[in-house]
Amino acid sequence: MVNYAVDPAVLLPLIPRGTEPDTWEGCTYVSLVGFLFLRTTLMGVPVPFHRNFEELNLRFYVRRRGPDGVRRGVVFVKEIVPRRAIALTARWFYNENYATLPMRHRVEISDAGIPFGEGRVEYAFGYPGNEGCLEARVSGPAAPIVSASEAEFITEHYWGYVSRRDGATTEYAVEHPRWDIYPVVPNSASFSADIAAVYGANWGEPLTRPPASAFVAEGSPILVRRGVRVTV
Repeated sequence: MVNYAVDPAVLLPLIPRGTEPDTWEGCTYVSLVGFLFLRTTLMGVPVPFHRNFEELNLRFYVRRRGPDGVRRGVVFVKEIVPRRAIALTARWFYNENYATLPMRHRVEISDAGIPFGEGRVEYAFGYPGNEGCLEARVSGPAAPIVSASEAEFITEHYWGYVSRRDGATTEYAVEHPRWDIYPVVPNSASFSADIAAVYGANWGEPLTRPPASAFVAEGSPILVRRGVRVTV
């Protein structure tokens, strides 16, 4: 998770109705997040040849007052996956902005952590000669997230919000345990790509700055609930 501080005005046209920007210590963040789906099922059913795959997404953070209090969630600007059927399914069920490109990954972290030396995590997408890459190096074993920290803000959002074609908003719950994170080697996190071509001209400047922070999280089982229309 590589995080960038941005001008809130960049996000205003993208905020779903009924939500508002969520900030940490007055700062508005967007994040580039690369991760690996493993043993994936759709409504409990495994789909052959579509269980294990990479994803890289650009997201920002919002909140909405629900019946149980404030719900903190994410909005995806764009999600990249390597298989067209995955993108089509996600668009159909959630109306998310998915794109399909070849992807690869490299995760060099042992299951027992790395008490000595360094590890590396890399997610790449695109074609040879025009490939984008998100990467970071880590040093040391994974540890629990510190309460009230920036890492907690970035990782502890358990709702997704999508603007519907009719102008309303879809809300869906995302369930997973609290993650542990690996310490990232200072100045090792980076993102390289033709940013304007992938995300649009408005993102060329924000995503070429040095990131404000970066985290590498240990994975876990995740459950994504069906979306519901939000009544504003």
